[in-house]
Amino acid sequence: MTTKIGFLSFGHWQDAPGSRTRSAADALLQSIELAQAAENLGVDGAYVRVHHFERQLASPFPLLSAIAARTDRIEIGTGVIDMRYENPLYMAEEAAATDLISGGRLQLGVSRGSPEIALNGAESFGYRPGDGQTAADLARAKTELFLAAIDGAAVATTDPQRSGVRAGLAVQPQAPGLRERIWWGSGTRGTAVWAAGRGMNLQSSTLLSEDTGEPFDRLQAEQIRAYRAAWAEHDHGHDHGRTPRVSVSRSVLPVTTDLDRRFFGTHGEGDQVGLLEGVRARFGRTYVGEPDRLAAELAADEAVREADTVLFTVPNQLGVEYNAHILETIVRHVAPAIGWSGAAVGVPQN
Repeated sequence: MTTKIGFLSFGHWQDAPGSRTRSAADALLQSIELAQAAENLGVDGAYVRVHHFERQLASPFPLLSAIAARTDRIEIGTGVIDMRYENPLYMAEEAAATDLISGGRLQLGVSRGSPEIALNGAESFGYRPGDGQTAADLARAKTELFLAAIDGAAVATTDPQRSGVRAGLAVQPQAPGLRERIWWGSGTRGTAVWAAGRGMNLQSSTLLSEDTGEPFDRLQAEQIRAYRAAWAEHDHGHDHGRTPRVSVSRSVLPVTTDLDRRFFGTHGEGDQVGLLEGVRARFGRTYVGEPDRLAAELAADEAVREADTVLFTVPNQLGVEYNAHILETIVRHVAPAIGWSGAAVGVPQN
């Protein structure tokens, strides 16, 4: 049953007719404003996608810190940061600082990343896989170091000539509890199992690179069940001592006005299947229609039923006011059908 909902923004900007988000400044400032509007509606989370070399959000920590400073309750997070591009120790410092500013509200999604416009983009940032190492291996190795760093492990040593002793040093600052709020963005059952073994929450991707012919929601539900089984196996000795969180994201566009119909029509798209980097992959569908119909369709979505957190992607280039309208419709008419209740924060229910 869904206990939390959030929005997920890719933060596109383009100086084009019809766009309300024409510059990077627009994308950043409007993300802050939308998070404030979402918090006022009772939405639980504000998440941003991270892409490099494109007209989209790229450097999440300044933005998430700004959102934290302008809000009080809403979770702030990523879905996801491509670890191939990151310096794990510097990222650990940034993440801890952001979490402290937010009062412990950071929910940080990381992963190997998705297909991108840049050829070997991470190499332009100075990072390349070692001999015999794949890009995925590099991302996972960096993630292991990042997890150790935010967990307070010694990742450097003192200079004996200055301190008189040789001792281990952890990065600073440290943010209590942050280690339990790291998520792995997984596109396969294998990486979901890997994430469970390392005590990370699961962000199941809207792009699964192991199509079996099953509908997307069933394939995703299988991945979630494999993750939870692996978590239980690793947790038999209370290694983690907590219940993991699992999120899925959905493109849900309620149609209640003539403007909605003009933008989106009245019907969405089904699953899409194609080759991605030589692998057969399945993409999740887009839900479009009247709120009552969307509520029924999402309630029947097998992966939505398995998850405890659902992130609704937003068409951010339509502006803050329009996206707040979408979120309000979801809050009032769609989210209650999947088990979510905003009663704790006083969200009106119809």
